[in-house]
Amino acid sequence: MKILALILLLAGLAVLGGAVWFRTVPDDPAVWHVDPLTATKPATPNAALVRPEGGDRVAPVYVLTPEALAEAFDAMALAQPRTLRIAGTPGDLFMTYVQRSALWGFPDYISVRILPEEGGASWAAFSRSRYGHSDLGVNARRLTAWQAALEARLARPAS
Repeated sequence: MKILALILLLAGLAVLGGAVWFRTVPDDPAVWHVDPLTATKPATPNAALVRPEGGDRVAPVYVLTPEALAEAFDAMALAQPRTLRIAGTPGDLFMTYVQRSALWGFPDYISVRILPEEGGASWAAFSRSRYGHSDLGVNARRLTAWQAALEARLARPAS
């Protein structure tokens, strides 16, 4: 019984240590602030790309200036749970965010570039997991959810 209790204690400490590690691992902007227009999607199924060409899908064009879309996108992203901006600003039209999973705090990185388009602006994004082989579709669903949240934000009347 004592050996089983020791094994369970060590396993519990390992789980706790892992949880602390994933929540506190540094986010290096030099590594994660990647232009989604030139990013190479990994061979592993743990990333998603939205861009005009060569992505998983294309974002719509909004009847806004690129600066206004960048501000709206940044506000929407920062309103998402467990999300911080780690590089860039709306003024740069290029930002990178980290969003951590609820249970373990696994970091996913989302780089966004706002693009001027005929009649308005659009966006490109590269969302990818830092750890793991597969994200079970989390990054693709995130970009879809962020687009819906952006559209909801843009549909609200200004106060």
